[in-house]
Amino acid sequence: MTLGHAHAGGLSTALLTDRYELTMVDAALRDGTAERRCVFELFGRRLAGGRRFGVVAGTGRLLELIRHFRFGADELRFLRDEKVVDAATLDFLEGYRFTGSITGYREGELYFPGSPILTVEGTFAEAVILETVALSVLNHDSAVATAAARMSIAAGDRPLAEMGSRRAAESSAVAAARAAYIAGFGATSNLEAGRKWGIPTMGTAAHSWTLLHDSEEAAFRAQVDALGAGTTLLVDTYDIRRGVETAVRIAGTGLGGVRIDSGDLPIVAAEVRAQLDGLGATATRITVTSDLDEHAIAALAASPVDSYGVGTSVVTGSGTPTAGMVYKLVARQDAAGGWVAVAKASTDKGSKGGRKAAFRTLDGGTATSEVVVVSDGFEELATVSSHPGARALQVPLVVDGEVEAAFEGTAGVEAARAHHALVREELPVRGLALSRSDPAIPTVYTDAQ
Repeated sequence: MTLGHAHAGGLSTALLTDRYELTMVDAALRDGTAERRCVFELFGRRLAGGRRFGVVAGTGRLLELIRHFRFGADELRFLRDEKVVDAATLDFLEGYRFTGSITGYREGELYFPGSPILTVEGTFAEAVILETVALSVLNHDSAVATAAARMSIAAGDRPLAEMGSRRAAESSAVAAARAAYIAGFGATSNLEAGRKWGIPTMGTAAHSWTLLHDSEEAAFRAQVDALGAGTTLLVDTYDIRRGVETAVRIAGTGLGGVRIDSGDLPIVAAEVRAQLDGLGATATRITVTSDLDEHAIAALAASPVDSYGVGTSVVTGSGTPTAGMVYKLVARQDAAGGWVAVAKASTDKGSKGGRKAAFRTLDGGTATSEVVVVSDGFEELATVSSHPGARALQVPLVVDGEVEAAFEGTAGVEAARAHHALVREELPVRGLALSRSDPAIPTVYTDAQ
């Protein structure tokens, strides 16, 4: 969801940033380096949580936020009153509009350590202040999408629904529903995610519905009267076995489904399936929703479960709530106009300088490596549009300040979901495992020729 204050072009997102981005711009305007052309790169040094792959998510949201990254009267007044920057910088920010270019991995794409997920080219002043918002979006959404992909792998052909809104901040909940959908979930309980991003919504009743009525039977009867026999009845408010019997008696053998939200799920699911079949409700589906994560879902693979509802775990990245990505300056022009590769050399936090082009090598359709071609500047990479036995990973997202609209909105979400389904098929078998390990494929750096 877009936050900010109104301005001529819509809602401003310009203050979704850290103070030091603007103080750097202020100082750069003073010393004359603000207009120096630069290349920033967003990447992860490693895969957070010992995951074997990561999933890029949030790109469409980020492009929308960049489109509205403008400093209106309210934003400028705040910066002036708080004495964040001087008057000359306020004048600069009043006319700010990103006019550079951004290339990056498609939303839904897999990524690995060192993958140049986003490359931002522009002047220092216009590119540096996008750092915080880019990291805020991609770190959160990619963490959720990576967890969701692992759950989708564990679930196999069984549907997954995201239902974690109450375990996240309100805007984060909508973003998480979007990221989970891209990575393989089929529906969300969040209506705003359905309205804004076109994600199918689901949900019937909570335990409070049953507790509201004088009896479980009365609650089930009222729900069936309202929603039809194809609804899903929550059967574990009191005694599960009695709940199942009551559900079938009220709705008939055509009952759509039952939901189980407690107990030892493999045992309970087997007992409920046997009871439903014994009552003639052989087509009634079983949904389980009790604090599931990818490991719990995998443990239910042999159980007679038809679908899963996941809440807390997916919206919090299943224990890894951020992807750990960083945004670093990797190349800049010098005083003479030539390009220089630059990199942070800190222990354990070093980066690799130079502009990069990325490719994924394949053997019979299976990924074998992430090849990153490195150059000091632009010229050497101008002809690097392919690599033997590999597919190119980067696409234009913003060209000369103009956002590529195809990646935004509901169409962008559906394209990202479809792309993810395709590229996940490239993972080697070891990449499908849920245990902590090294990345599924190595990242190989090579110099531009």
